[in-house]
Amino acid sequence: MTLPLIWSIAGTDSGGGAGLAADQRAAEAFGVHLCPVVSAVTAQNSMAVTSVRPVPADWLDAQLAALAADMPPRAIKCGLLGNVDNLRVLVRWLDQLRADHGPIPLIVDPVLGASTGRSFANDAMLAAYRHELLPRTTLLTPNRREAALLLGGVPDEGGHAAWPALARALRAIGVQAVAITGGDSPDLAHQALDWIDTPQAQGWLAAPRVRTPHHHGTGCTFATSAASAIALGHAPADSLVLAKMATLHALRHAGPVGQGAGPVRARVGFATDVGCMPQMSWGEALEALTPVALPDEAERREPLGLYAIVDSSERVQQVLDAGVRTVQLRIKAGSVDEPALRQHINQTIDQCRAVGAQLFINDHWALACELGAPGVHLGQEDLQALGEAGRAELRASGVALGISSHSLWELARARSLGPRYIACGPVWPTLTKAMPWRSQGLDNLSWWCRMAGHPVVAIGGILAPDQARAAAACGAAGVCVVRGLGHRLEATVPGFVEALRGGALHPSREVPELPHPVLG
Repeated sequence: MTLPLIWSIAGTDSGGGAGLAADQRAAEAFGVHLCPVVSAVTAQNSMAVTSVRPVPADWLDAQLAALAADMPPRAIKCGLLGNVDNLRVLVRWLDQLRADHGPIPLIVDPVLGASTGRSFANDAMLAAYRHELLPRTTLLTPNRREAALLLGGVPDEGGHAAWPALARALRAIGVQAVAITGGDSPDLAHQALDWIDTPQAQGWLAAPRVRTPHHHGTGCTFATSAASAIALGHAPADSLVLAKMATLHALRHAGPVGQGAGPVRARVGFATDVGCMPQMSWGEALEALTPVALPDEAERREPLGLYAIVDSSERVQQVLDAGVRTVQLRIKAGSVDEPALRQHINQTIDQCRAVGAQLFINDHWALACELGAPGVHLGQEDLQALGEAGRAELRASGVALGISSHSLWELARARSLGPRYIACGPVWPTLTKAMPWRSQGLDNLSWWCRMAGHPVVAIGGILAPDQARAAAACGAAGVCVVRGLGHRLEATVPGFVEALRGGALHPSREVPELPHPVLG
């Protein structure tokens, strides 16, 4: 199998901590092949950078020409470029490669200075970034100081509250996606925060802060991890979730090699480490990222089982009579008037209570709470539209919440609300609704079940008991069926129930080292 290729155009580190050394470790953790292109040579150890020498522009040009003739990249990552001449060599080659091979992503880690305080960029270099490199950039990964410098502003002005505005300003000059990294920010004692602003999503990515003096190469690891994920086909928002996980894992495996800060060590296995899965906010408010308690063990053990999605109280009674004990009432907005909707919800609450069934009302959360429904299910767009006040009201209601998720960033966001379950879909292609998502398949479903930290419900294209059995074997706590139950419930329901029992008793699916991309 041919591995995806990425080019990393960056500096050497004689101490083996940052630059191309860190990039190589990150690429190997993702299973991609990294081509190390030297743009600068540094003399450094674990305590200081003593000298930086950019390579001559014609040397950089020769390296890129050799690679272009034989090993064109899936993505290009750049770090320390050294001077304006080298930046312009990169720009020229990027334009040529894009003309020859299509929209090759460029991931820019703007190395403008060392952590020891040494500057690597003068005014001419900053201007070249702003006017020549950033308008061509797919993903930019500055820390908050670098973001401010690239915009000509004062570093650290405004604290965390200013980061979203910095990201918007960077996107306004042509950057497609931005992640302002905050692992080096001392403002929050317990969380390491990054603000991401991408075409797919915006929000704070939060993970536990690793308290270690050994953090050399963290920024290189983050940027190369994102580049590797993009090269594998992940959208920028999902790539940043994976980069966050890889960097946290690398920090946990960091250690000393000299008298100063030791290097972080990216390793295979980061994406199946449950403790590395981040949360993501729904907006700019930091208070929404207070740690959320996971469901207690009793709730986690209670399976959702066969989960029927129906569109009327009449159908609810039919599935309950057939033995289904988890039901979602999904009545599309505008399909009935409010009095009829109230009647359906009230009747469904009584029907499910009478037999001890779990009930979730789709979408109409305020009415469901008013009428005393025990649970609601909401899609991510609906939750986003509620705003911070609406989501706080929903959480304060105490209603059990089910949340849809289709991507890594949606999974990270769902985790922040402490849901009763997170739906993973579509597991198989579905005709129920038009969606941009690729099928998750059983491999991603297994990954979701391991990493979600909450019960996972499989949904999408589940039409037969064999599919339900396979989903349960992956660890799904429930399996949603819409059309698959058909009209002869007395014939179909027992087969699904037995299949779910069999799958739960005989787990068979291995968790993949990485989830596959889900957005085309």
